Amino acid sequence: GCYAVVASRAAGSGGPAARELFAEGLLQFLRPAVRQLDGHVHAVRESQVELREHIDSLATELCRINEDQKVALDLDPYVKKLLNARRRVVLVNNILQNAQERLRRLNHSVAKETMRRRAMLEAAGGYPQGLPSK
Repeated sequence: GCYAVVASRAAGSGGPAARELFAEGLLQFLRPAVRQLDGHVHAVRESQVELREHIDSLATELCRINEDQKVALDLDPYVKKLLNARRRVVLVNNILQNAQERLRRLNHSVAKETMRRRAMLEAAGGYPQGLPSK
């Protein structure tokens, strides 16, 4: 969309050095967002594990209560609902784990591309003064 037009104009004006500078800036811009997203996914995965543990504990407690009851109180439907909720939590956790792995690979690729471009810029006559050497 609009960003692609701006990017193509910015990268297209001024030759290879301007394109390299634009690419370097874009990579510097994306890296913190990827890291932040990775941190959020990690936090959600931790809370999913905690939720799964609470569900397991609650299901175990309901089974114990059901066995100890003198009166016939059928808690099995509730236990089944809890186990179904646990299954969904595990499924969401697997999806989050896959997403986090993709984010890690993307972060690695961004870092690798940044290093490659920096090396190209340095070899082509020095690193531009306006960019951080991080």
